[in-house]
Amino acid sequence: MAANVLTPNRNAKGLIELVRENAPDILVTLESDAWWQAKLDALEPDYPFTIKCPLDNLYGMHVYSKLQLTDSRVDYLVEPDVPSIHALVSLPSGQQIRVHFLHPAPPSPTENEQSLERDAELIIVAKSVAGTDLPVIVTGDLNDVAWSETTRLFRKISGLLDPRVGRGMFNTFHANYWFIRWPLDHLFHSKHFSLSYMRRLRGFGSDHFPLLTELLLETGNKLEHSGLEASADDLAWAKEKADGQGVSKNDVPQPEKQ
Repeated sequence: MAANVLTPNRNAKGLIELVRENAPDILVTLESDAWWQAKLDALEPDYPFTIKCPLDNLYGMHVYSKLQLTDSRVDYLVEPDVPSIHALVSLPSGQQIRVHFLHPAPPSPTENEQSLERDAELIIVAKSVAGTDLPVIVTGDLNDVAWSETTRLFRKISGLLDPRVGRGMFNTFHANYWFIRWPLDHLFHSKHFSLSYMRRLRGFGSDHFPLLTELLLETGNKLEHSGLEASADDLAWAKEKADGQGVSKNDVPQPEKQ
């Protein structure tokens, strides 16, 4: 479950109720500060594995997991006050999954006039996961719509799949305006998975709806998946975006199989 809580929102009870009802294996929250952490820590008896990065700048992040988390790290890939979280998730079977939780800053007059920083973060994560044999999940509030050139470039470079394709938009923002909404909260996965279901859950006072996704790990990678392919122009454009911010895939933590 991914949930942008909206920092000044004080309906932690509403989110905790959704967690109790849906019982996700992993909860990731965005915009969660120290106040939200104090409330969400009530989940720890059922979610003993945690990664916490409380911030009061709208970019705090927290992970609460029933599944063991190892080789975890909070990093600031492009901007010094915008974190991301990276870890290995261990299934009861022993299979490990590489996970990346992201919330890059959007282009806006008060933050970044252009989308250069956001685009660079997405590109270097895409390049980082493209070379791994481990199953991969990348999720979070990417502050970009599913059909944008940047999101499509992320998919081309990473090789990851968008489970929404052919199934719906799952618009998560803006929760308060039914007449104008966009899919800003995303989950992408490697070819090792198939989709069981994806649901937009009810609101709890945030301007985002939570997004709940269940994936099935396919034994032996039996399914054939067709993703997007990167052209030479795509690769050149991706390099330009990363080089423009002075970052590379080597800046992305790469949780290693243990």
